[in-house]
Amino acid sequence: MRLGLVFNPFSYKLHEENLRVVQRFFGLFPPLSLAWVAAIAEKAGHEVAIVDARTLRLTKEETLERLRRFSPDIIGFMMTTYMFRETLEWIRFLRERLKVPVLVGGYNLRVYPVESLMPEEIDFGCVEHAYHTVPKLLEELEGGRRFADVPGLAYKENGRVIVTPHDLPIDFDKFPNPARHLLPNELYAEFPTERRNFTVMVTSLGCPRRCGFCEAGGTRYAPRRPETVVAEVEECCTKHGVREIDIFDYEFPVNRRRTLEICRLMKEKRLDVEWACRARVDSMDEHLLREMKEAGCRRIYYGLESGVQEILDRVNKGITLRQVQDTVRLTKETGIRPLGFFLVGAPGETRETFRRTVAFAKRLDLDYVQFSKTLAKPLTPLWREMVRETGYDYWREYILGNVPDMPLPRPWTGLGNEEIDRLAHRAYLSFHSRPLYLLRSALRLRSWSEFRRKFRAWLEMRFSQEQVSTLDHAFSAYHDEQIHLPH
Repeated sequence: MRLGLVFNPFSYKLHEENLRVVQRFFGLFPPLSLAWVAAIAEKAGHEVAIVDARTLRLTKEETLERLRRFSPDIIGFMMTTYMFRETLEWIRFLRERLKVPVLVGGYNLRVYPVESLMPEEIDFGCVEHAYHTVPKLLEELEGGRRFADVPGLAYKENGRVIVTPHDLPIDFDKFPNPARHLLPNELYAEFPTERRNFTVMVTSLGCPRRCGFCEAGGTRYAPRRPETVVAEVEECCTKHGVREIDIFDYEFPVNRRRTLEICRLMKEKRLDVEWACRARVDSMDEHLLREMKEAGCRRIYYGLESGVQEILDRVNKGITLRQVQDTVRLTKETGIRPLGFFLVGAPGETRETFRRTVAFAKRLDLDYVQFSKTLAKPLTPLWREMVRETGYDYWREYILGNVPDMPLPRPWTGLGNEEIDRLAHRAYLSFHSRPLYLLRSALRLRSWSEFRRKFRAWLEMRFSQEQVSTLDHAFSAYHDEQIHLPH
Protein backbone atom coordinates (compact mmCIF):
# COMPACT_ATOMS: atom_id res chain seq x y z
CA MET A 1 0.00 0.00 0.00
CA ARG A 2 0.93 3.65 -0.39
CA LEU A 3 0.95 5.62 2.89
CA GLY A 4 1.05 9.43 2.78
CA LEU A 5 2.05 11.13 6.03
CA VAL A 6 1.43 14.83 6.69
CA PHE A 7 2.94 17.14 9.29
CA ASN A 8 0.72 20.20 9.21
CA PRO A 9 1.55 23.76 10.35
CA PHE A 10 0.07 25.08 13.59
CA SER A 11 -0.33 28.46 15.20
CA TYR A 12 0.27 29.67 18.73
CA LYS A 13 -2.28 28.63 21.35
CA LEU A 14 -3.27 30.56 24.47
CA HIS A 15 -2.85 27.41 26.56
CA GLU A 16 0.78 26.79 25.48
CA GLU A 17 3.60 26.65 28.01
CA ASN A 18 5.93 28.94 26.03
CA LEU A 19 5.53 32.63 25.29
CA ARG A 20 4.46 33.43 21.75
CA VAL A 21 7.87 34.80 20.70
CA VAL A 22 9.69 31.83 22.26
CA GLN A 23 7.46 29.38 20.41
CA ARG A 24 8.06 31.31 17.19
CA PHE A 25 11.85 30.97 17.40
CA PHE A 26 12.19 27.75 19.37
CA GLY A 27 13.00 25.80 16.25
CA LEU A 28 11.93 23.77 13.25
CA PHE A 29 12.25 20.12 14.22
CA PRO A 30 11.87 17.04 12.04
CA PRO A 31 8.60 15.15 12.66
CA LEU A 32 10.43 12.20 14.14
CA SER A 33 7.30 10.24 15.05
CA LEU A 34 6.09 10.31 11.44
CA ALA A 35 9.57 9.38 10.23
CA TRP A 36 9.44 6.32 12.49
CA VAL A 37 6.01 5.37 11.19
CA ALA A 38 7.38 5.71 7.66
CA ALA A 39 10.37 3.50 8.42
CA ILE A 40 8.18 0.83 10.03
CA ALA A 41 5.83 0.83 7.04
CA GLU A 42 8.70 0.71 4.54
CA LYS A 43 10.25 -2.20 6.40
CA ALA A 44 6.93 -4.03 5.99
CA GLY A 45 7.12 -3.51 2.20
CA HIS A 46 4.91 -0.44 1.72
CA GLU A 47 5.60 2.82 -0.12
CA VAL A 48 5.63 5.99 1.98
CA ALA A 49 5.83 9.74 1.44
CA ILE A 50 6.13 12.41 4.15
CA VAL A 51 4.96 15.96 3.46
CA ASP A 52 6.42 18.25 6.13
CA ALA A 53 4.07 21.10 5.34
CA ARG A 54 5.09 23.05 8.43
CA THR A 55 8.79 23.23 7.59
CA LEU A 56 8.20 23.68 3.85
CA ARG A 57 5.52 26.33 4.55
CA LEU A 58 3.03 24.62 2.30
CA THR A 59 -0.63 25.53 2.07
CA LYS A 60 -3.36 22.92 2.19
CA GLU A 61 -3.67 23.16 -1.59
CA GLU A 62 0.08 22.69 -2.15
CA THR A 63 0.10 19.72 0.21
CA LEU A 64 -2.88 18.25 -1.62
CA GLU A 65 -1.02 18.54 -4.93
CA ARG A 66 2.00 16.67 -3.55
CA LEU A 67 -0.21 13.93 -2.16
CA ARG A 68 -2.08 13.60 -5.46
CA ARG A 69 1.21 13.04 -7.26
CA PHE A 70 2.01 10.28 -4.75
CA SER A 71 -1.55 8.82 -4.92
CA PRO A 72 -1.81 7.39 -1.38
CA ASP A 73 -4.17 4.61 -0.35
CA ILE A 74 -4.31 6.03 3.18
CA ILE A 75 -3.05 9.24 4.80
CA GLY A 76 -1.72 9.63 8.33
CA PHE A 77 -1.26 12.48 10.81
CA MET A 78 0.37 12.98 14.19
CA MET A 79 -2.17 14.50 16.60
CA THR A 80 -1.02 16.28 19.73
CA THR A 81 -3.68 17.28 22.22
CA TYR A 82 -2.72 20.95 21.94
CA MET A 83 -2.92 21.08 18.12
CA PHE A 84 -5.87 18.71 17.71
CA ARG A 85 -8.25 21.20 16.11
CA GLU A 86 -5.81 22.53 13.52
CA THR A 87 -4.80 19.02 12.50
CA LEU A 88 -8.48 18.13 12.22
CA GLU A 89 -8.99 21.05 9.80
CA TRP A 90 -6.22 19.67 7.58
CA ILE A 91 -7.67 16.17 7.78
CA ARG A 92 -11.09 17.41 6.69
CA PHE A 93 -9.66 19.34 3.75
CA LEU A 94 -7.44 16.51 2.47
CA ARG A 95 -9.78 13.59 3.11
CA GLU A 96 -12.67 15.24 1.26
CA ARG A 97 -10.52 15.65 -1.84
CA LEU A 98 -8.45 12.46 -1.76
CA LYS A 99 -11.29 10.12 -0.74
CA VAL A 100 -8.99 7.82 1.24
CA PRO A 101 -9.13 6.71 4.89
CA VAL A 102 -7.29 8.62 7.63
CA LEU A 103 -5.02 7.23 10.36
CA VAL A 104 -3.97 9.35 13.34
CA GLY A 105 -1.46 8.67 16.09
CA GLY A 106 0.56 10.37 18.78
CA TYR A 107 0.49 10.95 22.52
CA ASN A 108 -3.07 12.27 22.37
CA LEU A 109 -4.33 8.83 21.29
CA ARG A 110 -2.91 7.26 24.44
CA VAL A 111 -4.90 9.66 26.61
CA TYR A 112 -8.11 10.15 24.63
CA PRO A 113 -8.44 7.33 22.06
CA VAL A 114 -12.26 7.36 21.91
CA GLU A 115 -12.63 11.15 21.85
CA SER A 116 -9.99 11.46 19.14
CA LEU A 117 -11.99 9.25 16.78
CA MET A 118 -15.29 11.07 17.30
CA PRO A 119 -14.89 13.23 14.14
CA GLU A 120 -16.33 11.39 11.16
CA GLU A 121 -13.27 12.25 9.03
CA ILE A 122 -10.95 10.11 11.18
CA ASP A 123 -11.11 6.39 10.48
CA PHE A 124 -8.31 4.82 12.53
CA GLY A 125 -6.17 5.66 15.53
CA CYS A 126 -2.84 4.14 16.56
CA VAL A 127 -3.18 4.05 20.34
CA GLU A 128 0.38 3.18 21.29
CA HIS A 129 3.55 2.78 19.20
CA ALA A 130 3.28 2.08 15.48
CA TYR A 131 5.61 -0.92 15.54
CA HIS A 132 2.87 -3.59 15.66
CA THR A 133 -0.19 -1.51 14.73
CA VAL A 134 0.70 0.12 11.41
CA PRO A 135 2.02 -2.95 9.49
CA LYS A 136 -0.94 -5.05 10.62
CA LEU A 137 -3.46 -2.30 9.75
CA LEU A 138 -2.01 -1.92 6.24
CA GLU A 139 -2.10 -5.69 5.82
CA GLU A 140 -5.79 -5.82 6.78
CA LEU A 141 -6.64 -2.90 4.50
CA GLU A 142 -5.14 -4.88 1.62
CA GLY A 143 -6.93 -8.09 2.55
CA GLY A 144 -9.54 -9.22 5.04
CA ARG A 145 -10.14 -5.88 6.85
CA ARG A 146 -10.33 -7.72 10.18
CA PHE A 147 -9.59 -4.62 12.22
CA ALA A 148 -10.29 -6.40 15.50
CA ASP A 149 -7.09 -8.37 14.84
CA VAL A 150 -4.94 -5.22 14.70
CA PRO A 151 -3.25 -4.62 18.09
CA GLY A 152 -3.45 -1.13 19.55
CA LEU A 153 -5.99 0.13 17.01
CA ALA A 154 -8.95 2.43 17.53
CA TYR A 155 -11.59 2.11 14.80
CA LYS A 156 -15.32 2.54 14.27
CA GLU A 157 -17.93 -0.17 14.07
CA ASN A 158 -21.69 0.39 14.00
CA GLY A 159 -21.32 3.93 15.30
CA ARG A 160 -19.06 2.95 18.20
CA VAL A 161 -15.33 3.45 18.70
CA ILE A 162 -13.57 0.15 19.36
CA VAL A 163 -10.11 0.02 20.94
CA THR A 164 -8.28 -3.28 20.53
CA PRO A 165 -5.87 -4.65 23.17
CA HIS A 166 -2.42 -3.08 23.01
CA ASP A 167 -0.33 -4.99 25.50
CA LEU A 168 2.17 -6.50 23.04
CA PRO A 169 5.78 -6.04 24.19
CA ILE A 170 7.74 -3.24 22.56
CA ASP A 171 11.46 -3.70 21.99
CA PHE A 172 12.60 -0.18 21.12
CA ASP A 173 15.95 -1.51 19.96
CA LYS A 174 14.21 -3.31 17.08
CA PHE A 175 12.68 -0.12 15.67
CA PRO A 176 14.24 0.83 12.33
CA ASN A 177 15.96 4.19 12.19
CA PRO A 178 13.57 7.04 11.31
CA ALA A 179 13.11 7.54 7.55
CA ARG A 180 15.11 10.76 7.33
CA HIS A 181 15.56 10.20 3.60
CA LEU A 182 11.94 11.39 3.26
CA LEU A 183 12.60 14.69 5.09
CA PRO A 184 14.11 18.10 4.12
CA ASN A 185 17.01 17.68 6.56
CA GLU A 186 18.77 20.85 5.40
CA LEU A 187 15.94 23.04 6.75
CA TYR A 188 15.79 21.95 10.39
CA ALA A 189 17.26 23.98 13.25
CA GLU A 190 16.64 24.89 16.87
CA PHE A 191 17.46 28.16 18.59
CA PRO A 192 21.00 27.26 19.77
CA THR A 193 21.90 25.43 16.52
CA GLU A 194 25.35 26.30 15.20
CA ARG A 195 25.90 23.71 12.45
CA ARG A 196 23.82 22.26 9.62
CA ASN A 197 22.39 19.80 8.84
CA PHE A 198 20.59 19.46 12.14
CA THR A 199 18.35 16.66 13.38
CA VAL A 200 16.93 15.21 16.57
CA MET A 201 17.16 11.69 17.96
CA VAL A 202 15.36 9.66 20.59
CA THR A 203 17.46 6.88 22.09
CA SER A 204 15.13 5.79 24.91
CA LEU A 205 11.45 5.80 25.78
CA GLY A 206 9.96 6.70 29.14
CA CYS A 207 11.50 8.00 32.35
CA PRO A 208 11.76 6.35 35.77
CA ARG A 209 11.71 9.71 37.58
CA ARG A 210 8.45 11.15 38.90
CA CYS A 211 8.50 14.93 38.45
CA GLY A 212 4.99 16.24 39.12
CA PHE A 213 4.73 18.37 35.96
CA CYS A 214 5.98 15.81 33.40
CA GLU A 215 3.78 13.46 31.38
CA ALA A 216 6.56 10.85 31.21
CA GLY A 217 7.09 10.60 34.96
CA GLY A 218 7.10 6.98 36.14
CA THR A 219 6.69 5.51 32.65
CA ARG A 220 8.68 2.42 31.64
CA TYR A 221 12.23 3.21 30.65
CA ALA A 222 13.12 1.46 27.36
CA PRO A 223 16.56 2.29 25.95
CA ARG A 224 18.14 1.34 22.64
CA ARG A 225 21.49 -0.46 22.83
CA PRO A 226 24.61 1.72 22.52
CA GLU A 227 25.52 0.02 19.22
CA THR A 228 22.09 0.87 17.80
CA VAL A 229 22.34 4.48 18.94
CA VAL A 230 25.78 5.04 17.44
CA ALA A 231 24.78 3.32 14.19
CA GLU A 232 21.94 5.84 13.85
CA VAL A 233 24.33 8.72 14.54
CA GLU A 234 26.65 7.38 11.85
CA GLU A 235 23.75 7.08 9.39
CA CYS A 236 22.71 10.69 10.11
CA CYS A 237 26.25 11.89 9.54
CA THR A 238 27.20 9.90 6.45
CA LYS A 239 23.87 9.64 4.59
CA HIS A 240 22.13 12.89 5.50
CA GLY A 241 24.99 15.33 6.08
CA VAL A 242 24.02 15.89 9.71
CA ARG A 243 26.58 17.80 11.78
CA GLU A 244 24.53 18.56 14.87
CA ILE A 245 22.09 16.33 16.80
CA ASP A 246 19.84 17.11 19.74
CA ILE A 247 18.97 13.96 21.70
CA PHE A 248 15.38 14.39 22.86
CA ASP A 249 15.33 11.66 25.54
CA TYR A 250 13.64 12.80 28.74
CA GLU A 251 16.98 12.12 30.39
CA PHE A 252 19.79 10.79 28.24
CA PRO A 253 22.35 9.78 30.94
CA VAL A 254 19.91 8.09 33.33
CA ASN A 255 21.83 4.83 32.77
CA ARG A 256 25.45 5.76 33.42
CA ARG A 257 27.00 2.54 32.03
CA ARG A 258 25.02 2.83 28.80
CA THR A 259 26.01 6.49 28.40
CA LEU A 260 29.70 5.72 28.86
CA GLU A 261 29.50 2.92 26.27
CA ILE A 262 27.80 5.25 23.76
CA CYS A 263 30.59 7.77 24.34
CA ARG A 264 33.26 5.09 23.84
CA LEU A 265 31.75 4.00 20.55
CA MET A 266 31.31 7.59 19.39
CA LYS A 267 34.99 8.29 20.02
CA GLU A 268 35.94 5.17 18.07
CA LYS A 269 33.90 6.32 15.06
CA ARG A 270 35.49 9.81 15.04
CA LEU A 271 32.43 11.26 13.29
CA ASP A 272 32.24 14.94 12.34
CA VAL A 273 29.15 15.59 14.43
CA GLU A 274 28.31 17.47 17.63
CA TRP A 275 25.40 16.68 19.92
CA ALA A 276 23.30 17.93 22.81
CA CYS A 277 21.10 16.16 25.32
CA ARG A 278 18.79 16.61 28.30
CA ALA A 279 19.92 15.56 31.77
CA ARG A 280 19.29 15.85 35.48
CA VAL A 281 21.99 17.39 37.60
CA ASP A 282 22.06 14.37 39.93
CA SER A 283 22.95 12.04 37.03
CA MET A 284 26.21 13.82 36.22
CA ASP A 285 29.74 13.62 37.57
CA GLU A 286 33.11 14.88 36.39
CA HIS A 287 34.20 11.64 34.68
CA LEU A 288 30.93 11.27 32.79
CA LEU A 289 31.02 14.91 31.68
CA ARG A 290 34.56 14.54 30.34
CA GLU A 291 33.67 11.38 28.44
CA MET A 292 30.63 13.10 26.92
CA LYS A 293 32.72 16.10 25.91
CA GLU A 294 35.33 13.91 24.20
CA ALA A 295 32.50 12.08 22.37
CA GLY A 296 31.16 15.32 20.86
CA CYS A 297 28.68 16.62 23.45
CA ARG A 298 28.59 20.41 23.30
CA ARG A 299 25.39 21.36 25.16
CA ILE A 300 23.41 19.89 28.03
CA TYR A 301 19.87 21.05 28.78
CA TYR A 302 19.32 20.72 32.51
CA GLY A 303 15.84 20.61 34.03
CA LEU A 304 16.47 23.01 36.93
CA GLU A 305 12.86 24.24 37.37
CA SER A 306 13.41 26.69 40.25
CA GLY A 307 15.93 28.52 42.38
CA VAL A 308 13.86 27.86 45.50
CA GLN A 309 14.29 24.54 47.30
CA GLU A 310 10.70 24.48 48.57
CA ILE A 311 9.35 24.61 45.02
CA LEU A 312 11.74 21.90 43.85
CA ASP A 313 10.35 19.73 46.63
CA ARG A 314 6.73 20.54 45.72
CA VAL A 315 7.20 19.35 42.13
CA ASN A 316 8.96 16.21 43.38
CA LYS A 317 12.16 17.10 41.53
CA GLY A 318 14.42 15.24 43.95
CA ILE A 319 17.43 17.56 43.63
CA THR A 320 18.99 20.32 45.75
CA LEU A 321 20.21 23.80 44.83
CA ARG A 322 23.73 22.74 45.85
CA GLN A 323 23.60 19.88 43.33
CA VAL A 324 22.51 22.35 40.66
CA GLN A 325 25.38 24.72 41.41
CA ASP A 326 28.00 21.98 41.54
CA THR A 327 26.88 20.26 38.33
CA VAL A 328 26.59 23.49 36.33
CA ARG A 329 30.07 24.52 37.51
CA LEU A 330 31.52 21.11 36.54
CA THR A 331 29.80 21.26 33.16
CA LYS A 332 31.33 24.62 32.35
CA GLU A 333 34.78 23.52 33.58
CA THR A 334 34.54 20.51 31.27
CA GLY A 335 33.88 22.76 28.28
CA ILE A 336 30.23 21.79 27.74
CA ARG A 337 27.71 24.61 27.61
CA PRO A 338 24.97 24.30 30.28
CA LEU A 339 21.45 25.43 29.42
CA GLY A 340 18.65 25.57 31.96
CA PHE A 341 14.91 24.89 31.85
CA PHE A 342 12.93 26.76 34.52
CA LEU A 343 9.24 26.89 35.43
CA VAL A 344 7.18 29.98 36.19
CA GLY A 345 3.92 29.50 38.05
CA ALA A 346 4.93 26.24 39.74
CA PRO A 347 3.09 24.99 42.85
CA GLY A 348 3.62 27.54 45.62
CA GLU A 349 5.07 30.15 43.23
CA THR A 350 4.91 33.82 44.20
CA ARG A 351 6.46 36.92 42.69
CA GLU A 352 9.22 36.69 45.29
CA THR A 353 10.03 33.02 44.65
CA PHE A 354 10.27 33.65 40.92
CA ARG A 355 12.47 36.70 41.48
CA ARG A 356 14.80 34.40 43.42
CA THR A 357 14.72 31.88 40.55
CA VAL A 358 15.79 34.51 37.99
CA ALA A 359 18.57 35.71 40.30
CA PHE A 360 19.69 32.10 40.77
CA ALA A 361 19.79 31.52 37.00
CA LYS A 362 21.99 34.60 36.58
CA ARG A 363 24.40 33.48 39.30
CA LEU A 364 24.73 30.11 37.56
CA ASP A 365 25.76 32.03 34.43
CA LEU A 366 24.04 29.56 32.12
CA ASP A 367 24.51 29.86 28.38
CA TYR A 368 20.78 29.94 27.71
CA VAL A 369 17.61 29.64 29.75
CA GLN A 370 13.99 28.83 29.02
CA PHE A 371 11.22 29.97 31.33
CA SER A 372 8.14 27.82 30.68
CA LYS A 373 4.70 28.47 32.10
CA THR A 374 3.78 25.53 34.30
CA LEU A 375 1.09 23.61 32.44
CA ALA A 376 -1.27 20.84 33.52
CA LYS A 377 -0.36 18.34 30.82
CA PRO A 378 -2.60 15.28 30.42
CA LEU A 379 -1.89 12.42 32.85
CA THR A 380 0.40 14.49 35.11
CA PRO A 381 -0.27 15.07 38.83
CA LEU A 382 -0.89 18.75 38.03
CA TRP A 383 -3.53 17.72 35.49
CA ARG A 384 -5.27 15.59 38.11
CA GLU A 385 -5.22 18.52 40.51
CA MET A 386 -6.68 20.85 37.87
CA VAL A 387 -9.47 18.37 37.06
CA ARG A 388 -10.22 17.94 40.75
CA GLU A 389 -10.33 21.70 41.41
CA THR A 390 -12.29 22.71 38.28
CA GLY A 391 -14.58 19.69 38.11
CA TYR A 392 -13.93 18.94 34.45
CA ASP A 393 -11.14 17.85 32.09
CA TYR A 394 -10.29 20.83 29.88
CA TRP A 395 -8.23 18.77 27.43
CA ARG A 396 -11.03 16.26 26.85
CA GLU A 397 -13.53 19.04 26.28
CA TYR A 398 -11.08 20.84 23.98
CA ILE A 399 -10.79 17.77 21.75
CA LEU A 400 -14.57 17.40 21.69
CA GLY A 401 -14.92 21.07 20.67
CA ASN A 402 -16.83 22.09 23.79
CA VAL A 403 -14.42 24.76 25.13
CA PRO A 404 -12.40 27.51 23.43
CA ASP A 405 -8.63 27.83 23.30
CA MET A 406 -7.80 29.64 26.54
CA PRO A 407 -5.16 29.85 29.28
CA LEU A 408 -5.64 27.00 31.73
CA PRO A 409 -6.31 27.55 35.43
CA ARG A 410 -3.40 27.01 37.81
CA PRO A 411 -5.02 26.28 41.18
CA TRP A 412 -1.63 25.47 42.73
CA THR A 413 -0.43 29.11 42.66
CA GLY A 414 -1.90 32.49 43.55
CA LEU A 415 -0.37 34.04 40.42
CA GLY A 416 -2.80 34.83 37.62
CA ASN A 417 -2.17 33.83 34.01
CA GLU A 418 -1.49 37.38 32.80
CA GLU A 419 0.98 37.92 35.61
CA ILE A 420 2.75 34.65 34.80
CA ASP A 421 3.11 35.84 31.19
CA ARG A 422 4.59 39.14 32.36
CA LEU A 423 7.00 37.45 34.75
CA ALA A 424 8.24 35.07 32.06
CA HIS A 425 8.71 37.89 29.55
CA ARG A 426 10.64 40.03 32.02
CA ALA A 427 12.78 37.07 33.02
CA TYR A 428 13.83 36.41 29.41
CA LEU A 429 14.76 40.04 28.86
CA SER A 430 16.52 40.35 32.20
CA PHE A 431 18.65 37.26 31.61
CA HIS A 432 19.44 37.58 27.91
CA SER A 433 19.94 41.36 27.76
CA ARG A 434 22.94 41.57 30.07
CA PRO A 435 25.79 43.26 28.16
CA LEU A 436 28.41 40.61 28.98
CA TYR A 437 26.00 37.82 28.07
CA LEU A 438 25.20 39.48 24.72
CA LEU A 439 28.88 39.99 23.94
CA ARG A 440 29.78 36.41 24.79
CA SER A 441 26.88 35.10 22.69
CA ALA A 442 27.87 37.27 19.72
CA LEU A 443 31.45 36.02 19.79
CA ARG A 444 30.22 32.41 19.45
CA LEU A 445 28.20 33.04 16.28
CA ARG A 446 29.40 31.04 13.29
CA SER A 447 27.36 32.46 10.42
CA TRP A 448 25.26 35.37 9.24
CA SER A 449 22.12 33.23 9.23
CA GLU A 450 22.71 32.22 12.86
CA PHE A 451 23.26 35.87 13.84
CA ARG A 452 20.11 37.00 12.05
CA ARG A 453 17.96 34.24 13.58
CA LYS A 454 19.11 34.85 17.15
CA PHE A 455 19.22 38.63 16.93
CA ARG A 456 15.70 38.76 15.52
CA ALA A 457 14.48 36.57 18.39
CA TRP A 458 15.99 38.99 20.91
CA LEU A 459 14.50 41.98 19.08
CA GLU A 460 11.01 40.49 19.06
CA MET A 461 11.31 39.83 22.78
CA ARG A 462 12.35 43.47 23.27
CA PHE A 463 10.16 45.24 20.71
CA SER A 464 7.00 44.67 18.69
CA GLN A 465 7.02 42.35 15.67
CA GLU A 466 6.31 45.32 13.35
CA GLN A 467 9.33 47.27 14.64
CA VAL A 468 11.48 44.19 14.26
CA SER A 469 10.45 43.69 10.63
CA THR A 470 11.66 47.20 9.82
CA LEU A 471 15.00 46.60 11.53
CA ASP A 472 15.33 43.18 9.90
CA HIS A 473 14.91 44.65 6.41
CA ALA A 474 17.56 47.25 7.21
CA PHE A 475 20.04 44.62 8.42
CA SER A 476 19.38 42.42 5.39
CA ALA A 477 19.93 45.32 2.99
CA TYR A 478 23.17 46.24 4.77
CA HIS A 479 24.42 42.65 4.67
CA ASP A 480 23.54 42.26 0.99
CA GLU A 481 25.37 45.51 0.21
CA GLN A 482 28.49 44.44 2.15
CA ILE A 483 28.87 41.07 0.46
CA HIS A 484 28.85 42.78 -2.95
CA LEU A 485 31.47 45.41 -2.09
CA PRO A 486 34.87 44.95 -3.80
CA HIS A 487 37.62 43.70 -1.48
